[in-house]
Amino acid sequence: MELSIVMPCLNEELTLGTCIEKALASLQALGIEGEIVIGDNGSTDRSIAIAESLGARVVHVPIRGYGAALYHATQAAVGRFIIMGDSDDSYDFSNLGPFVERLRAGDDLVMGNRFQGGIAPGAMPWKNRYIGNPVLSAIGKVLFGCPVGDFHCGLRGFSREAFDRMDLRTTGMEYASEMVIKATLTEMVVSEVPTTLSPDGRDRPPHLRPWRDGWRHLRFMLLYSPRWLFFYPGIALTVLGLLLVLLTSRDAFTVGELSLDITTMLYGCAFVLLGHQLSAISVLTSEYAAREGLRPRSKWGAKLSRAISLEFLVLTGLALFTVGIVGSMYAVSEWGEMGFGTLDPRTILRIAIPSVLATILGVQGIIFGLLLGVLRLAVRKLELTDA
Repeated sequence: MELSIVMPCLNEELTLGTCIEKALASLQALGIEGEIVIGDNGSTDRSIAIAESLGARVVHVPIRGYGAALYHATQAAVGRFIIMGDSDDSYDFSNLGPFVERLRAGDDLVMGNRFQGGIAPGAMPWKNRYIGNPVLSAIGKVLFGCPVGDFHCGLRGFSREAFDRMDLRTTGMEYASEMVIKATLTEMVVSEVPTTLSPDGRDRPPHLRPWRDGWRHLRFMLLYSPRWLFFYPGIALTVLGLLLVLLTSRDAFTVGELSLDITTMLYGCAFVLLGHQLSAISVLTSEYAAREGLRPRSKWGAKLSRAISLEFLVLTGLALFTVGIVGSMYAVSEWGEMGFGTLDPRTILRIAIPSVLATILGVQGIIFGLLLGVLRLAVRKLELTDA
């Protein structure tokens, strides 16, 4: 079988039949042997009966969620290509030819673009059309290099091989974002074709909640990009902090009427500590995501993984800890020479603050190395027979 058309469903009796009829007509017009697979998420209306009466195959999905319904329906599909779309009659299942053409040409993921094909009046809320979709699509390009202009179009096609390689995990609305991101990160061929969007045929509010689901997509994209969320801010804070510490290490640094002194050094140390923690979290997050199959390891991540080892981090941490202890001992000796009396804080703190910073960084580095070592342990995956 060449094509499976997959739809998620939760009480869509008013529109499901129309979507199935349009999809069947499209298969007949294209001369394609195909099937319609409905991922039902627990419908209590006539949706299941309608689907079965029209010859569609219904997959009962007990796990609630848009992603869960689509994933399990796609798993059950037998076509070489899969086209997915909502069952609310907003997408044009009667015009699937452009998707099939690109899939036959070898594209792994073919996205519909509603902004190119046309959006009917009332089909998309203004906040989605002018804020949500453009902003999220732009963020997808910046964070992941996704080459699409309509990041969240629900009508899309992909090959069975591409679906298996993507290894999708999310069960909610994030499923749509995860698909595009993983296809891009694994260097699949991603393309776009124009498609239209019409007002849905429901007599009730849609399951989609624009602000809530928009935030879920944005949150997922940020969490899926630890470099932008943690690493780059961490490096920026570390560099800024070190610069402030160096500028004030010998004496107050003056620029015009601006004078940077001990207080600036203290904040600089805080920036370094925070930056170091963010960078460490970025590496740990990337390692965990790659280990669990949540995110493919990037070329950058692979290089970083090879460069940073448990031994390197522990030895570096011990070196910094030693520097901090030596500096602290020197500060105590300076205090001893003054009879352990009152010291000039501007002098002694220039020794004490960097020493404390080096000590804390050393301990954090050792802990970071040990955590990374735990994540890199080779373990046997738990099999069903072990449960």
